[in-house]
Amino acid sequence: MSEFLTTHEVADLLRIKVRKVYDLASRGKIPCSRATGKLLFPKDAVHRWLANNGTTPPAADEQQSLPNVLLGSHDPLLEWALRASGCGIATFFDGSLDGVMRFLDGAGMASAMHIYNRKSGEWNIPCVRDKLHHRNVALMEWAKRDRGIILSEACTRSVTHIADVAGLTLVPRQPGAGSQQLFEQLLDDAGIGESDCAFVTPERTESDAVLPLLEHKADASFGLPSVAEQYKLRFVPVIQERVDIAVDRKAWFEPAWQHFLRFCGSDTFANKTATTEGYDFRSFGTIHYNAD
Repeated sequence: MSEFLTTHEVADLLRIKVRKVYDLASRGKIPCSRATGKLLFPKDAVHRWLANNGTTPPAADEQQSLPNVLLGSHDPLLEWALRASGCGIATFFDGSLDGVMRFLDGAGMASAMHIYNRKSGEWNIPCVRDKLHHRNVALMEWAKRDRGIILSEACTRSVTHIADVAGLTLVPRQPGAGSQQLFEQLLDDAGIGESDCAFVTPERTESDAVLPLLEHKADASFGLPSVAEQYKLRFVPVIQERVDIAVDRKAWFEPAWQHFLRFCGSDTFANKTATTEGYDFRSFGTIHYNAD
């Protein structure tokens, strides 16, 4: 007989749901190991834990839940969908990396991200494996979206690729934004350093990043075609990125997230996404990483 219990065996033993076992493990409330890449529970240690904690996990812990807040990267369509769905999920968009850290602190149920790993060429998965490997989390694809250079009407420079922004005044994003991290990598690949461009004050959302262009305070920003189209500005495509949402697996089954997912299967959502420039939702909902 094995000296380890599986997740389902622990759930049967404790007479709780499987997702509660994941929650206990992610919070360090129950003895477990990830030596094989999956959760395993030392049988003797679990029985000792059970003896020390009574016949069931503490009731207060069973009731704990994360705030209905979606953290991380700002995406205009995601923001719209959350509002239009009426799911009740609030937002705190302040960049992909900021979202990861707040998610670790339990400040929200999910976090949007588009973090590129230059070494592996992957989106988001390396960050989740590195930062969230001990959390009970699933990484769901939101959308692939085009990103590139948005140019002000006052900029007369012929810009066809990233290297052409040398000498221009640029709108940066905050340091924790995935777009800023990616932009800096692309500038570095093109041999452009900080001294080769001028920069205005950083902006914190995709929409705010075009305001200095409209006010003729900057020449270009690194943004989305949908935002450029909204303000009738020129857009030069540079890269396609993938936006994923890391979702706490317990919160996945809560009414707010399920309501949001149902809305994303509606005709209203399909019509909106089909008519918004620069998005590809064909792989929406694909799970790219699963804590189990």
